[in-house]
Amino acid sequence: MQNSNSHGSIFCILPPHLLSEIAKNGTPAQRQAALNTLGHDHTTRALRLARSFQPVASIKTPMVTVRQAKVRRSIFTADHAQTLPGSILRTEGSKAVKDVAVNEAYDALGATFDFYWQEFERNSIDDQGLPLYATVHYGELFDNAYWNGQEMVFGDGDGELFNRFTCSVDVIGHELTHGVTSCEANLQYLNQSGALNESISDVFGSLIKQRGLTQTVDQADWLIGAGLLAQSVKGSALRSMKEPGSAYDDPKLGKDPQPGHMDHYLETMQDNGGVHINSGIPNHAFYLAASGIGGKAWEKAGRIWYETQRDPGLKSDATFLSFARRTLVNAGHLYGEKSLERKAVSDAWSEVGVRMARS
Repeated sequence: MQNSNSHGSIFCILPPHLLSEIAKNGTPAQRQAALNTLGHDHTTRALRLARSFQPVASIKTPMVTVRQAKVRRSIFTADHAQTLPGSILRTEGSKAVKDVAVNEAYDALGATFDFYWQEFERNSIDDQGLPLYATVHYGELFDNAYWNGQEMVFGDGDGELFNRFTCSVDVIGHELTHGVTSCEANLQYLNQSGALNESISDVFGSLIKQRGLTQTVDQADWLIGAGLLAQSVKGSALRSMKEPGSAYDDPKLGKDPQPGHMDHYLETMQDNGGVHINSGIPNHAFYLAASGIGGKAWEKAGRIWYETQRDPGLKSDATFLSFARRTLVNAGHLYGEKSLERKAVSDAWSEVGVRMARS
């Protein structure tokens, strides 16, 4: 498999605060599954934080008259071990197999590739045609999915609190977008820049799902991980971009802690400065901007966020404010300084408490 320092970080879809709640409140089996997952994640998160301060080589594709792109997928099974990549079960162009998780992973990798190529002419995660690999059935009752810089890895969930982690295309789009961010903005996975890193993955994960369903802004549910929670859980998803803090309220998972406004920004040393919690603020800003613009969110609001992520003026330690300013710059470049699109972006950031003196 291809490897480079720009693909070296580990990003998990389930945040540690949620797993910690299960470790406190779940049944003995649920607690053990959560503790096992937390133990696995602790090591990988330490590695990620160390690497987040390392410079990433800029990856740019040379200009050519005609660009071509072809998705190349390989799906493996770990067969409940923790050895990667495992045994191969499906390759590009082969027929569906009996294993549902394999087919879901295959289809979602394709949907993500198609989204970036057809909407932004981005040739895979690195814009150079990086092959897409995924391993399913990772570990025993593993409650997570993650991108490790080389491939997607999916647990099967415990069947009581979480369903299999291949069932939500937005979760897979979220994780693969971490690879895009590493190649472009390389946002440090700490405090506000880390929350932006998580938010960008939520934004594009949601847009990939919306595009696949041909939904407009008003039709979309703006939920991340809908279908991932088991039927017994009191909740609809892992996060809500429309209403941060409302995704779940369950005796075992706790209550969704995400804020949607800077007045409720959480100052914490946990989870690299609350990256999975405070991401609710820029998430809600994107939802508001997309709603203000209308139509299909990936066409204009998504274009503004994508160009901002690629903006040379965006620093790796960006704050919410500095990111917001770059979205305004890019909205102006794309649609005009007095455009509806730029105003919608400005109003959205103001509504979540990120206010710019001159916008």
